[in-house]
Amino acid sequence: QVHVVESGGGLVQPGGSLRLSCAASGFRLDDYSMGWFRQVPGKHREGVSCINYSDGTTYYADAVKGRFTISRNSGRVDLQMNNLKPEDTAVYYCATVYFSFGECHFLMNWGVIKPDLRDLWGRGTQVTVSS
Repeated sequence: QVHVVESGGGLVQPGGSLRLSCAASGFRLDDYSMGWFRQVPGKHREGVSCINYSDGTTYYADAVKGRFTISRNSGRVDLQMNNLKPEDTAVYYCATVYFSFGECHFLMNWGVIKPDLRDLWGRGTQVTVSS
């Protein structure tokens, strides 16, 4: 079955680091623009980072620029998160973005993501930043 799985979440103190990883089964992540998203209960799902298939360009939400880095590694899509803040606490998801908005550069509203069920979404991994 075609699916994606996130891993690497956990509990860290403010200022700490985590590395999330997205793996795929049934398709090659390298052939798709891929995004990392996050959601806090009661709030809209928001975009965190995106990496294009077409040209490899990376994109970041303003809130994480300079702290997070998205990359492709051995068929996986990783999200290195440094200098974590309590406001980064959320469930983090990786997903294809083709049906949701096409390519990374077409994402206009990073604060409100409306998932298209035709895209492939993982079940999420919890990231908690607390002292």
